[in-house]
Amino acid sequence: MTFQDMPKVELHLHLEGAAPSKFIAGLAQEKNIDISKIFDAKGDYAYDGFDEFLSTYEAACEPLKTPQDFYRLTMAVLEETAKHGVVYAETFVSPDFCGGGDVGAWREYLDAMTRASVDAERDFGITLRGIVTAIRHFGPEQAKTAARCAAETKGDFVVGFGMAGAEMVGRPKDYAYSFDMAREAGLPLTCHAGEWDGPDMVADTIRDLGVSRIGHGINAVQDPKLLAEIAEKGIVLEVCPGSNVVLGAVPDWQSHPIVKLRDAGVPITVSTDDPPFFHTTMTYEYDMLAKTFGWGAEDFAVLNQTGLKAAYCDDATRAMIAKKLEAAQ
Repeated sequence: MTFQDMPKVELHLHLEGAAPSKFIAGLAQEKNIDISKIFDAKGDYAYDGFDEFLSTYEAACEPLKTPQDFYRLTMAVLEETAKHGVVYAETFVSPDFCGGGDVGAWREYLDAMTRASVDAERDFGITLRGIVTAIRHFGPEQAKTAARCAAETKGDFVVGFGMAGAEMVGRPKDYAYSFDMAREAGLPLTCHAGEWDGPDMVADTIRDLGVSRIGHGINAVQDPKLLAEIAEKGIVLEVCPGSNVVLGAVPDWQSHPIVKLRDAGVPITVSTDDPPFFHTTMTYEYDMLAKTFGWGAEDFAVLNQTGLKAAYCDDATRAMIAKKLEAAQ
């Protein structure tokens, strides 16, 4: 079995960020929207550094105007993701890009994404669930609208709440109201932290937001006491090595702390984050982990079991995915 064929669980995938560049370029052309500046000569996304990545990401969202656009986006993303063995994925979806945070409009976009997930499961054999995501650099007040959308549409597709965006904007406690709102609705919580800021950001996120997972979290490695706390509490890190390397959060694959995190007893998963932006796939992530750190089938089996346990889906879905993973062993 090749790494590409190996069934995989992916928990950290931004829906818009997973849009193939050709899909976005084609959609923009259909709508006469000029976003040519975000592509290079080969048609790939072009940016320099994290801040420009964020602006490019948001520009790539401009052609995504209607629920039908998001149906097509979801199908395109899942078709590509399934090619790399992913049998279960959780994707970050933001009401800010789907109706501007209006709950009524959000429901229409959500219906389109839900229909696409059903069709993709039938056509490509991949199961998708959504984590409603606030955009950190849009501010605490806007985060409340995302949390309200999450709380009012919790169900089969919406299984969690989280926050992404520019990590250095504000402190976790500034967003506590939104996370409390989602928690009270019964949604499990995740949040990006420790990708750019230090271990104190991870510690504050755990304390002030009550999350069960951390997006990235790699800089927790700088604080042994924090690592011990994360391991003891079973907080799962959604690690995205390829993303970290391309954006410069770490210098190269050899410098990535994923092995140190794992050896400290921290539960880890591996994901692609925004794959076309970072020229990665789940196959590539596995291949590089094998080449760089000597990981093999047993390591990846543990990785997927950790991901399955940490997934926010219901028990019936978890049991179905477990059978797919077991069938490959």
